[in-house]
Amino acid sequence: MFDLSQLRIPLVQAPMAGGPGSVALAVAVSRAGGLGTLAAGYKTPAQLAEQIAGVRAKADAAFGVNVFVPQEVPAPDAVAPYRAELAAEAERWGVTLPEPDRGDTDFWDEKIALLTADPVPVVSFTFGAPPAETVEALRRAGSRVIVTVTTVAEAREAEALGVDALCVQGPEAGGHRGTFDPYAEPDPTPLAELLPAVAAATRLPLIATGGLASGADIAGVLRAGATAAQLGTAYLRTPEAGTAAAYREALTRPEFEATVVTRAFSGRYARGLRNRFIEEHDASAPVGYPLVNQLTKPLRAAAAAAGDAHGLSLWAGVNHRKAERVPAGELTERLWAEAAAALHRAS
Repeated sequence: MFDLSQLRIPLVQAPMAGGPGSVALAVAVSRAGGLGTLAAGYKTPAQLAEQIAGVRAKADAAFGVNVFVPQEVPAPDAVAPYRAELAAEAERWGVTLPEPDRGDTDFWDEKIALLTADPVPVVSFTFGAPPAETVEALRRAGSRVIVTVTTVAEAREAEALGVDALCVQGPEAGGHRGTFDPYAEPDPTPLAELLPAVAAATRLPLIATGGLASGADIAGVLRAGATAAQLGTAYLRTPEAGTAAAYREALTRPEFEATVVTRAFSGRYARGLRNRFIEEHDASAPVGYPLVNQLTKPLRAAAAAAGDAHGLSLWAGVNHRKAERVPAGELTERLWAEAAAALHRAS
């Protein structure tokens, strides 16, 4: 069974659901010696199975699959005012807003069935702790199970399920926070403080993530007790990433300097580049994942087709300006060389 300590390069590529995560990116990172990860989020089981087969065909190395944990879905009435507000956006783009679907579980049962029947080396979870029976089934099938946590309390809850490792996510991270309770304000404790606090509360191996963008950053979390470092934003501009053209450009455009945490696109807190959509809708966006995500999906698709970054969810961490346009394998190897040198100097 795979173990994080077996990685030649202790770097994990964040899954990045919604486009940036790709077979090519996961393959490049795993081939380089890190752990490439596929995002199961927003894919059908057939699409996920095809991507898993794609990675296996191109990389004789360990890789992971990340799954969103279903959560309590609010009543459609909770997002009705926001839907009315977004009507002007729909008119702007010439699209129709969908009716909220409370039955949307992102094919949870089918994906778990797929991953237990055809196991992969690592299965990680975001948005909460999976049921204990799911953890047991995946481990029995031969997968290592990792849960994303954002507080010490979440770490203890996940450890009690018998998982193999924790991904400790600081608030500096781009994309969605892994907070278990979608109604709770995300904990602001920076990764530099959160990581040692979690390390003191559990004996599980830890993957640290949140704004890491350099060899020095990676060395820092490894010295603080992490077994590996996870990076997402750093890979957004690599040629292997499935990042949309307007999204790539926004990462370097002066007008998109700031990142903010918002519910405007999905109904769940996530960090991204501040743009027009966030400025106009953040204040009124309700807690309402996945219903809000459903509402904005056609708007985001239209904006992407038009190349309008101001209508996209530009998920990015606080150090997004350090993302480079270099091959993912080369980036993985160079970051680790820099981190290893920093660790050597500190020893």
